Amino acid sequence: MRRDPSILHVDLDAMFAAVEQRDKVSLRGKPVVVGGVAGRGVVATASYEARAFGVHSAMPMARARRLAPLNTAFLSPRFAAYKRTSEVVMRLLSEVSPLVEQVSIDEAYVDLAVTGNDLSVPGVIELARRLKAEIAVVTGGVTGSIGAASSKLLAKIGSDLNKPDGLTVIPPGEELAFLHPLPVSRLGGVGPATEQRLHRSGVRSVGDLAGVSLDLLVDWFGTAHGTGLFRLARAQDDRPVVSDREAKSVSAEETFEVDVTDPVRLKRELDLLAARVVGRLRSGGLAGRTVNIKVRHGDFTTVTRAVTRDHPTDDGRLVAQLARRLLAEVDTSGGIRLLGVGVSTLADFAQDDLFTAARAEQQGDLFTAARAADVEGFAPDAELVTEPPETGADSPAPVVESPPGPAEVTGPAVVAGPAVVAGPVVWRPGQDVRHEELGAGWVQGSGLGRVTVRFEGPRRPSGPVRTFAVDDPGLRPADPPDWTVP
Repeated sequence: MRRDPSILHVDLDAMFAAVEQRDKVSLRGKPVVVGGVAGRGVVATASYEARAFGVHSAMPMARARRLAPLNTAFLSPRFAAYKRTSEVVMRLLSEVSPLVEQVSIDEAYVDLAVTGNDLSVPGVIELARRLKAEIAVVTGGVTGSIGAASSKLLAKIGSDLNKPDGLTVIPPGEELAFLHPLPVSRLGGVGPATEQRLHRSGVRSVGDLAGVSLDLLVDWFGTAHGTGLFRLARAQDDRPVVSDREAKSVSAEETFEVDVTDPVRLKRELDLLAARVVGRLRSGGLAGRTVNIKVRHGDFTTVTRAVTRDHPTDDGRLVAQLARRLLAEVDTSGGIRLLGVGVSTLADFAQDDLFTAARAEQQGDLFTAARAADVEGFAPDAELVTEPPETGADSPAPVVESPPGPAEVTGPAVVAGPAVVAGPVVWRPGQDVRHEELGAGWVQGSGLGRVTVRFEGPRRPSGPVRTFAVDDPGLRPADPPDWTVP
C-alpha cells in the first residue's frame, strides 16, 4: 500500500440508464431498465428509480417487469451512445493524470502519484469533488462516484459505498479500520459460492476473514484463491495502475428465445456470430490465432471448445469453419440456450499460410493445435447483458453479447458465404431514429407491423408520439443525439 490516497477509482453511476435519461427527457426521474428486452434477456443496468423497486443488474428481465411499476421504460442498449459518453470521460481523466487504467466502459483507475497534485486527504477530496463536477458537465448530467485510497482494492470498494454521486476517501493508516467491518462480499475475490462457504464457517465480515489462518483458507479454497483471500483481508494490494490495456479477446454471443435443437439453424447462428467477431477484429486492425465457441444448454450447463492455429487470421469464412467443427464436438440434441464465438491470442497483423489452410480444408481438418475443452467461458468484451451469472460461481461476471453493428440494425439475416443479406426491419425499444418531417426521436415500441416513436432529444423537450408502419420510407435509424451544449 502507498503512504497517501493517490489511487482513484471512478465509476459512472448506472451509466446505461443515466445516458438513456439524459437523451430522452421524458424519462428523467422515472424508472428505466436497460438490457435484453426479450423473454430471456436480463437487466444490464437499472436506474436508481427502478432499483427502489428491487430491480438490479443481472436480474432476469421477466422478473424485473414484475417488480417495476407500470411507467417503467424497458430499453435495448445503445452501445454507440454509451461509448461516446465513456470516451468523453476517459479524455477528462487523462487530463488529470497520464496514468489511467480503463477497466470497463464505465470505470477506470487514476494514479495521482505521477502528478503534481496535493496528495493530502483534503487535497484529494478537493480534486475528486472538482472531477465529479466536471464529469457531470462533460457528460450532460451523468454522475460518477469516486473512491480514493492507497490501493486499487480499497479505491474500488470506496467508489461503491456511497452511490450515486458518492465520494469516499480512505486516509492512510486507516485501511484496516475501514475494511474490517465490511461484509466479505465487498471483496473482489468473494462471489456467491465463496461467501456461502465462509458464512457456514461463521465468517461474515472482512475482519472475521482476517482471523482465519492461511492454512485453513488454503484448505478451504486451494492455494491460489485461499492465499488471495488472506491478502485481501489484510488490505495487501500493491497492484500498479497500468494504462494502455490491450484487448485479450473479441467475442459475440446470442441467447435464444427458445432452446434451439436444429443443427442447420445453429450453424447459421455460428456464421452470423463469426461475421460479427471478424468485423470487430478488422475494425480494430486485429487478428487472432485461437477460435473459441461457447455453448450453454437449457439447464445452464456451459461447455467451451477452442482451437489454436499456427498463424493469426481475420478471415470470416475460416473462423466460421473452425467454429462449426468445434460445435460438432458438442452434444446439442437437448437444445441450446446460448451460443457464442470468440477469437483470442490476438495480434495486430494476419499472416495466414494460404497453402496450409487450403490443404487443411481439402483434408477436412483445420485444427493445427490441441483443443481446450470444458473451460468455463471466454472473456466478454461488450456490454449488453443477456444471461444471469452462473449459480454458485465465484465472482460471476455477466455473460454479454456484442451489440448489433450497423449491418445488423435491419434485423434477421441470411448468410451465404461471407455475405449477409438483410431481412425485415426490426425496431428496438430505445433505438435512435429520424423522421424526414418530424426530426429525431426514439422508438417507444413496435409490433404487428407498426412502430411508435417519441420525438425528443437531450436538448429538445418532449414532443409528439407518432405511430408508423415498420417500413415507412420516411423513418430511418439514426446516430445517437448530441447532448453537448453549443
